[in-house]
Amino acid sequence: MIILRTVKEKDRDLLWNINQKYLYEMTNFYDDPMDENGNYHYGHFDEYFTDPMRTAYFIYSDDSLIGFAFICPYSNIGQKPDYTMAEFTIFPIHRRKHYALDAAKMILIEHPGKWEIKYNEKNTAAKKLWNTVSAPYDPEIHHLNEEETVLVFEVKEII
Repeated sequence: MIILRTVKEKDRDLLWNINQKYLYEMTNFYDDPMDENGNYHYGHFDEYFTDPMRTAYFIYSDDSLIGFAFICPYSNIGQKPDYTMAEFTIFPIHRRKHYALDAAKMILIEHPGKWEIKYNEKNTAAKKLWNTVSAPYDPEIHHLNEEETVLVFEVKEII
C-alpha cells in the first residue's frame, strides 16, 4: 500500500541525502557537476521548507521509504499550472513493482487542477511512466528542446 507523507523541517537532512542520490542518478541524463564537497546543486531545495506553494512528499510502501516527490506551481513553459511535478523518484530497488504508477496517480488525485510534468526523452522509464499517468487526461505535449518534453493536462476533482 502506497502512503504519501509530507516532508517536515525535521526531515530536512533525510530529504537532502536521498535527493543527492537522485541527482547523482540524473547525471545519466543531465550534465550536472558535483561541487567541491561532492554534492549536486539543487537551487530550490530550501524553498520546500519556506515556500508554502511547494510541497515535498516521502513515498512509502507500508513502512518502507521507497521514494519522494517535489511539487510546485512554477511552469517550465511560461504557463500558469496549479502544479508541476518538479522531482519524482522511486528508489532503484523498489522499481518495477508499480509503486511509481500508484504514487503518481495518488498525487494527482490529491491535487486536482492543471498539471505540468517534464521528463527527459533519454529517460525511457520516466517517459513511459508520465505518458501512462497522463494518458487519461489527454495531455498537450510541449517539446522544450530535443531532449525535454512537458506534458500539460487537467486533473478533475473527484466528487
